[in-house]
Amino acid sequence: MIAGETLAGNMRKMIAALENERQALATLDLDLLTGAVRQKEALCDALEPVGTDALDPETRTLAATARQLNDVNRRVRNLLAANVAARLEALGVPQQTYRAGRLANGTNGAQIAPRIRAS
Repeated sequence: MIAGETLAGNMRKMIAALENERQALATLDLDLLTGAVRQKEALCDALEPVGTDALDPETRTLAATARQLNDVNRRVRNLLAANVAARLEALGVPQQTYRAGRLANGTNGAQIAPRIRAS
């Protein structure tokens, strides 16, 4: 946990970070998005050692809310990425497909994005 923080407090911070991320995606504000991602990563690190047995009804509700917000944000990110891909393809740039670990062009995906966290 982040020093001095409760589990419920960290879950509330995660919800706030997810709401900030959604706002950043809506306005395409890179600085706000970067800040939200950093905050989410720090909170994920703080929450990592917490097991499901530590969740009470309040924190289960907060966790469910965070999951729903994260799912909405993931869908928005995917929609933005699909729109960019469609625009690039319309300009004649072929879409690269990828497989786990390797892109279709044979390069390692880690060369493009060295750190990818599930969100």
